[in-house]
Amino acid sequence: MFIKFALGLTLALPVSIVVAIGLGPAAVPPLDTVRYLAAALTGGTIGLDEVPVYEIVWQLRTPRVLLAAVVGAGLAAVGVGVQALVRNALADPFVLGISSGASVGAVTVLVTGTVAGVYAVSLGAFLGAVLATVLVQLVARTSSPLRLVLTGIALAHAFQAAMALLIYLVPQGEATSTVLYWTLGGFGAATWGSLPVVAVVVVAGLVLLRAHARDLDVLALGDETAASSGLDATALRTRLFLLTSLMTGAMVAVSGAIGFLGLIVPHLVRMLTGAVHARVLVLAPLVGAVLAVWVDLLARTVVAPRELPLGVVTALVGVPVFLVLVRRRGYVFGNAR
Repeated sequence: MFIKFALGLTLALPVSIVVAIGLGPAAVPPLDTVRYLAAALTGGTIGLDEVPVYEIVWQLRTPRVLLAAVVGAGLAAVGVGVQALVRNALADPFVLGISSGASVGAVTVLVTGTVAGVYAVSLGAFLGAVLATVLVQLVARTSSPLRLVLTGIALAHAFQAAMALLIYLVPQGEATSTVLYWTLGGFGAATWGSLPVVAVVVVAGLVLLRAHARDLDVLALGDETAASSGLDATALRTRLFLLTSLMTGAMVAVSGAIGFLGLIVPHLVRMLTGAVHARVLVLAPLVGAVLAVWVDLLARTVVAPRELPLGVVTALVGVPVFLVLVRRRGYVFGNAR
């Protein structure tokens, strides 16, 4: 069953990417989309009259859809890791305050204009995420699951208050609307320049998380079980906490805060394939990538030419799905059946 799911998702992802690139206010047939992508990748030629459509496909939609796939995969994998680290079924990539810290960094740049440049907001968001990570570790003073969660929740509220204060003190209408859109998430600012960095961080993080799959199985059973197995739970939790924080910061820096993907995808995958992390960490990134591509497509086409913030769409999709998961009697965290 696992192999069938893996093969099906491996096929569904490129198909979803091609379809999403082709759809929009200016629809492009799938075969033409593939032809334009092939021309861009191989240096092929296209007709002069096709250049405007080619530019839309290659320069605008392709980096956006690929970024959606990368961030979706990363959020799903981080969700799996965080839920195992804190042994909490309601944990997601933002439960430890990293997202809120990144938001404060980005909002500071947006409303004050203290840093100029194309990547200023992304840099501010990433530095905010790093600051949040350091603060959580310093305040918690330990890597125990409960203390990390409580510290993260408290600091998240503090960061949100700081963000609201910044917006209030600098009442610029355009800046405020930009902040609101950014904090709800979206891939509209995707460029070929911003894609490689986050892709490298996410892929490296996926590899490292997958390498610790067996350790996560043990860690999810409790620190006592980990200790009896010869595993240093505190050291492992610290390393993986830093890893997931780095991944979250890199993703939030380019897409804003996107909720629910990191929460619901791990649960969906456990229902499909069980709770063994070696399998979950293969399927979850694929499910997250496919889901993010289609959610982003909905966000930019439902009310076209306007665009919905991605967080609105993920909430509308994620809330019903999560409620259905909660009501299933045959599923509990760590033991899908």
